[in-house]
Amino acid sequence: SSEAIHTRLHKGLPLVSFDELTLDWTLVQETFAKVYAAFARYPQLFGEIPAEPKLETGRLLTKKAAKAWFTGKELTLLIPEGVSKNLIQTMIQATLQPFLSGYADALINSVEQESWRRGYCPICGGSPDLAFMEKEYGARWLLCSRCDAEWVFQRLECPYCENRDQSTLSFFTDEKELYRLYVCESCKCYLKTVDLRKTEAEILLPLERLYTLDLDSQAREHGYSSCQRPVAQKK
Repeated sequence: SSEAIHTRLHKGLPLVSFDELTLDWTLVQETFAKVYAAFARYPQLFGEIPAEPKLETGRLLTKKAAKAWFTGKELTLLIPEGVSKNLIQTMIQATLQPFLSGYADALINSVEQESWRRGYCPICGGSPDLAFMEKEYGARWLLCSRCDAEWVFQRLECPYCENRDQSTLSFFTDEKELYRLYVCESCKCYLKTVDLRKTEAEILLPLERLYTLDLDSQAREHGYSSCQRPVAQKK
């Protein structure tokens, strides 16, 4: 209800918890199997991943494992030999993202943007992995790494550690000033940002995650990390 939505947002609580998700678990596991197979086709990017038909991918993504990923807890699941836990987490995220995006599409218009202003997603509690400066006023908006929800956030604050010390916040940009790499010296996190004021063609923000992979590499080379943590882990 609108009253429940208002109450949760006022308390700083995301609108959807894992136990409230209504998921077709058969479809989720089928999707995970396809994601797993897709990752296995690119060993040059992800390393060798066992792709034998005998591997029961349904045993990899259990409800317990999905909930652990969603809440930022330790994964307790079967992981094939030679496959890192981080890679499995990436696969889980790729699997659940389209399902979570449906919730974002349905609920985002219920969020009063000016009253949220938090560093985590108002829909699912995920952390941002991308931001954009809007064309009209240059306000900074964050993009959830898990459900693609967008919400406005102050420009002079780190969304990961809430640092507002201007002497420890800065950004780098390219020659065209299309992309910005915001960095925080307090938590050593970075945030990629697209400045829509510098664009003429339409930008598909989720795809910018892939188009800006070189920014991730540059940030890591300079000692910064992509600090994506669900809200449950922040508390």
